[in-house]
Amino acid sequence: MKYRYSIYVFLILFFACSKDFLDRQPLVGVTEENFYQTEGDAIAAVNAAYAALQFELSPAGHFRWFWGDIVSDDANKGGSGDNDVFDLLLLETFQGRTNSDLLESEWAANYDGIYRANVVLEKVPDIDMDPILRSRILGEARFIRAWFHFLQVTVFGNVPIVDKVLAPSEFNQPQAEPEETWAFIERDLIQAIEVLPLKSEYPLSELGRITKGAAQALLAKAYLFQNKFSEAEQTAAEVINSGEYMLVPDYASIFTQEGENNAESIFEIQYMNASGGNWGRNNANEGTFTNVFQRARGQFGGFGFNIPTQDLIDEFFKEGFEDPRLSSTVFREGEPMGDRGIFTKEATGGFPHDYYPKKYFNNLSEEAPFGDPAPNGGSNDRVIRYSDLLLMHAEAAYHTGNISAAQGSLNQVRARVSLSPIISSGPELLEAIYRERRIELGLEGHRFFDLVRTGRAQDVLGPLGYQEGVHNIFPIPLTQIQLSNGVLRQNPGY
Repeated sequence: MKYRYSIYVFLILFFACSKDFLDRQPLVGVTEENFYQTEGDAIAAVNAAYAALQFELSPAGHFRWFWGDIVSDDANKGGSGDNDVFDLLLLETFQGRTNSDLLESEWAANYDGIYRANVVLEKVPDIDMDPILRSRILGEARFIRAWFHFLQVTVFGNVPIVDKVLAPSEFNQPQAEPEETWAFIERDLIQAIEVLPLKSEYPLSELGRITKGAAQALLAKAYLFQNKFSEAEQTAAEVINSGEYMLVPDYASIFTQEGENNAESIFEIQYMNASGGNWGRNNANEGTFTNVFQRARGQFGGFGFNIPTQDLIDEFFKEGFEDPRLSSTVFREGEPMGDRGIFTKEATGGFPHDYYPKKYFNNLSEEAPFGDPAPNGGSNDRVIRYSDLLLMHAEAAYHTGNISAAQGSLNQVRARVSLSPIISSGPELLEAIYRERRIELGLEGHRFFDLVRTGRAQDVLGPLGYQEGVHNIFPIPLTQIQLSNGVLRQNPGY
């Protein structure tokens, strides 16, 4: 867990106005001694923490959908063949190597984000500035710190908790038990909830910033991971009762450019297509690589990763008809891929895949107006949507015995796409909630973690090589163990 960064890396400024807030201006001639003096410095510091949310290739890919979709039964690796990101093939077949640069990049990027949040939490309290804005900035930083610890504990399990900016002599931090990390995440989020504005209280110029609802939703998810069902139900209900969010009428519109930051967006990582980002460690990159990684190859100009499985497709037909959300989740042969042409296997360069992911597809007309379009995708990452929150509430309410509330939240999600309500109870109701999560949130990076936290991973993923007690978390990167001089220990089974 070595921090090899200087203050000059982080002092970058971005302002909000739709996606214009991603535009950044480097600060020239500043040092740590003369910075952190003004309100503008405080905003710059927290914006640098926001920037860490965007990291996807630093230097290797570490997308949420790597872990959530490909290492599940919803998608296969894809690419140009087995040797295209071979480490990802090993991960999806549960043969992952401990020296994978994919895991190393995930680990390092998460602690980079934690470091940036800690800088805000240490430096901003002493700045003479508007107290309400200062409190909000500290709340945003606490959320960001909690989010990166959330990623660490769900991906790696036994990880160091870093609650301050570390001196070089403190770099080798010991691992905490997951229970300690979850408690730390809860504390950060509870404190953030106390000071963060509601979504409706932000001006349009601040669109995309962390809200009270985002902190509550992440807290509800953290409770679910710990089987704290009463707390999860109550926290999710607070978001529902806030009236801040609603399901948009058209499911297909969610994943369009126009559907970004819509009425059901709770936590959405912002990207833009005009950032001028490039390949390599993208510390100042505002564009996403997901667009190009997930698009089909051939005339569609993509890399062809995250290929939907037939098992996922079959799930959409299990009620005896095609669930209307399938057409918004995948491309099928013979369909137009936006303005890029008709999907045929010949058009993809002869690759044999019957399906491609659709939710993060971008049209040719939406590509970056300058520079390389590959690192400049403009599609936001929809991390927590209101439908996700409703299904969290349904699951938690089921476990507390509040069956009517569980049915109500589940059926809100189904009603949006004109499906009949679920009236069952008992295990059938729980299975319906699980199934709804798979369909509603398909290819959005949730599936593997849902299977693990609900204890279903062995049954579902066992035939693919999964072993409970080993593969529910990923290996600690070998380089981190070596750098720690033995302070870090490897996860069991690796």
